[in-house]
Formats: sequence, C-alpha cells, structure tokens
Amino acid sequence: MPPDVAAPAQIATGEVRHTRHRPRRNAFRYPAYFLRLPMRRLDAALAGHRCLSHNRFNLLSFHDADHGDRRPLPLVTWIDGLLGDAGVHDADGELWLHTFPRVLGYAFKPVSFWFCERRDGTLRAVVCEINNTFGERHCYVLAHPDGRSIAGGEALSARKTFHVSPFCAVRGHYRFRFLNASRRSVARIDYDESEPGASASLPLLSTSLSGALQPISDRALLSAFLRIPLFTFGVIARIHWQALRLWWKRAPFFSKPAPPAAEAPR
Repeated sequence: MPPDVAAPAQIATGEVRHTRHRPRRNAFRYPAYFLRLPMRRLDAALAGHRCLSHNRFNLLSFHDADHGDRRPLPLVTWIDGLLGDAGVHDADGELWLHTFPRVLGYAFKPVSFWFCERRDGTLRAVVCEINNTFGERHCYVLAHPDGRSIAGGEALSARKTFHVSPFCAVRGHYRFRFLNASRRSVARIDYDESEPGASASLPLLSTSLSGALQPISDRALLSAFLRIPLFTFGVIARIHWQALRLWWKRAPFFSKPAPPAAEAPR
C-alpha cells in the first residue's frame, strides 16, 4: 500500500566525484544536481511547478521512458515486480527515486537510485539502475536476504555483471554506501576488481554523488538550471572527454563482451 499523504519532491545541488586509482590515476569533480522524487505520489508531488513536467517537454522534465525495462508498465508496477523477483515483498512504503532530470528534453543518466522503504519509513532495499553509452540498462538490487533494514552508511556489495566502461573489465564487485538525511544526500560507489569477500584494498574506482536537499520550487529549479544550463548535455560530453584522457594515458582497454549465446531449443 502507498503512503497516505503526498511526500514532497526535492532537488539536490552538489557534485559528482570520480577517481581512478590505478594503473593511471585520473580524477575529476563536476557540479551536479538531481531530483529526489516520491514515485508512489509523483503526480501530486510535481503538481503546480511551471519549470518541471512529467512526461512533457519543459525546461526540466521527468520521463517514465528513461527508467524501467522499456515495457509499457507504470514504473511503480515495474519496480515492485523487480523487488518481488529479488525476494523483497515488504517494500510497501515510499519509493524515492534519485535521478538526473531531462534538461530541455535531453538526459543521459549513468546511474539512478531507487530507495525502497517499508511503510514505517525504514529502508528495505536500494535499486541501482545503470545505463551505459551503448543504450543498455541494468539494475542491481541491494537488500538483506534476512529482511533486515539497511542502515545509513552501511556497506552493501554486488558482483559486477554489466559492461559500463571500456576501461574496466566485467569482473569484481561494487561496494555501495548511502547517507540520506533531511538536508543532504550522499551516494558512494567503489569498484574493486577482486571478488566479494576478498581482503580490503584500495579500489580501482571511487565515485560519489552528493548534494544539499531542498523542496522543489520553481525558484530552486530555475536556479539549478541557470547554474549549469546544459547539465545533462555535459554529462555525456564529459564521459567521452574522460575516456579520451584514459586512452591518452594508456589505461587498459576492454572490448564490450559479446552477449551470451541463446539457449538452444529443446
């Protein structure tokens, strides 16, 4: 069952940080902003805002087609089904989606986070929705098998199974940490080439997305747009610029793995 009252949507202004530690160090930080949307009450939460639209062109907008598995399902139905397939059946509270908006109709979203709560507000699961530059999408479902709530700052692991960058092989694992308070949100992802459970070492990559939260208003939306007017266009441009820097530094290159062969008919 959904929450009984509409929860306020928020916007966070902050930055993206990314550091590759080896074999060639490469680090950058860029200003960023993202939306924090209560998906079970999305239309009510976005009502009345002139600078932000749902499924319509605007200065900033949120489109259902940018998420999910591309089937014509409501996003809440899709995420509930994804959680159920992963054995999570009690995330019946709010679904908070942290994601980049479309800017002037365009967005590339390297990662979006779905924070899936129980009705009492405790965090039951987090879904990390990843897009690569090949037009592919993959989700990592992070949840405790025994049904425990996820604590703020707790380390969560997932084996890497999805090709993202040609400068990282599809092996090893991710470590995730999330801190969501009333005024600030931080998501940190470390990528390690070793298998989960291996002795701790300096990760290959350290990344984070953080921002100060405030309720969505036309003033806050317009301020974020004017601060970084071509933000989402810059996201894809910067991905390719950093790839060029890694190529110039002779970082190891890994071709995109071939998809698994289809199972022969029986």
